[in-house]
Amino acid sequence: MPKGSAVIRLNDTTLRDGEQAPGVAFSPREKEALARALAELGVDEIEAGTAAMGGDEAEGIQRVLGLGLPVPVSVWCRAREADLQAARDLGARRVGVCVPCSDLMIGTKLGWRRETLLRRVGDLGRLARRLGLEFVVGLEDASRADLAFLLEVCRAAERAGAVRVRLADTVGVLAPWAVQALVAAATAAVNLPVEFHGHNDLGMATANALAAATAGAQWLSVTVLGLGERAGNAALEEVAVALWRCLGAPTGVRLDRLTRAASLVARVANRPIPPAKPVVGSDAFRHESGIHVDGLLKTPALYEPFPPALVGRRHEIVLGKHSGRRAWDWFRRAAG
Repeated sequence: MPKGSAVIRLNDTTLRDGEQAPGVAFSPREKEALARALAELGVDEIEAGTAAMGGDEAEGIQRVLGLGLPVPVSVWCRAREADLQAARDLGARRVGVCVPCSDLMIGTKLGWRRETLLRRVGDLGRLARRLGLEFVVGLEDASRADLAFLLEVCRAAERAGAVRVRLADTVGVLAPWAVQALVAAATAAVNLPVEFHGHNDLGMATANALAAATAGAQWLSVTVLGLGERAGNAALEEVAVALWRCLGAPTGVRLDRLTRAASLVARVANRPIPPAKPVVGSDAFRHESGIHVDGLLKTPALYEPFPPALVGRRHEIVLGKHSGRRAWDWFRRAAG
């Protein structure tokens, strides 16, 4: 369980990792509107995009940075000096630096050795300080990295002045108990806040986010609707409600605005919300089965995990093959 009543902070990356979903592209004005909605929702940080892309992406980042939102805005960077400079040129004050940590990525993707990566973390830390940037070190593919080396990178990030480290399950292969072990090892190794960034390739992103929180992660990466590459990311609406319902862990998110935010992202991304999507799907509080409707009419708690009003919803009774007499009677009375 999270220690005491510690608040779990949510870093929303809908505008960066979410936009990497196939076919999704936010215009600069859309990024601006989404950032406003996320700030109103109460997330603790907004990752605005990738500065090195230039063009519309750079304009969108500038628009978000220029809003003066009451929440930190970060810009994603590769482990390159030019990326940090590009982010600073756009007006960023905080950056997330992606540092691949598995031998597969270090050797194949970057063509580096482990020693090279450790030196690069220190070099980038010095550059970030010179540019006046706060920086988060994102440990890409942490889930497939050698644990001893991963912890060495965490310690290098701490020495370099990082404000936190992010453990990324980049291809979504961890089970919740493995997440707990990984996060526990990282929190024991450094005196920095630890963030967990999960992907949903095996359908465990939300469960993994909660597992990370129980092991000491103070930050969780999320996207609205779980939008993201392949099978997506941990869904903001699921994680925020599950933290409240399952762990009693507070966040700054205004749960009653989740449905509105999800609808906005779905419209802008041109991604319809699946009817059975937890929390925000049209069927999430819709009842047809006779047994369930009978229970609902006695007391909603019998067949609902939490009050729909908590997330700006209300339950609905529909007629169908499985409807019972109580449902038909209820409809007749409702019709007058």
